[in-house]
Amino acid sequence: MKSDVTGAHRFELRVYYEDTDLAGIVYYANYLRFIERGRTEWVRALGVDQGKLRAEAGIVFAVRRVEADYLRPAVFDDQLAVVTGLVELGGARIVLDQTVWRGDERLFAARVVLVCLGPDMGPVRIPEAVRGLLIGGV
Repeated sequence: MKSDVTGAHRFELRVYYEDTDLAGIVYYANYLRFIERGRTEWVRALGVDQGKLRAEAGIVFAVRRVEADYLRPAVFDDQLAVVTGLVELGGARIVLDQTVWRGDERLFAARVVLVCLGPDMGPVRIPEAVRGLLIGGV
């Protein structure tokens, strides 16, 4: 999966025993949890208050699609970094590349498509103020 990301955000986390499966490696679904945390911290770092956006405008971001590659396993006590970068910003759509690293070793890569949803849970344009913050992070 090739990435065209610039201005990526880094979020660090440690693997706990609860993140692993019977084989002692990170359970595959937990990578989705890790990248969710990375996305949340990315928008927070850009100045987007998702709670305020939902309370005031009824707008939320939802995952529409994830294309994921599991490259190498992470194990208990690994220090990982989730790197998130904007690839494309459409009217109601955000495309991100997210990778999980252990040092210089890439363990997981995902292309994530988000959609901006309004109060009726239908797609709506990303508000201009939010768009400016997202573009400013590139």
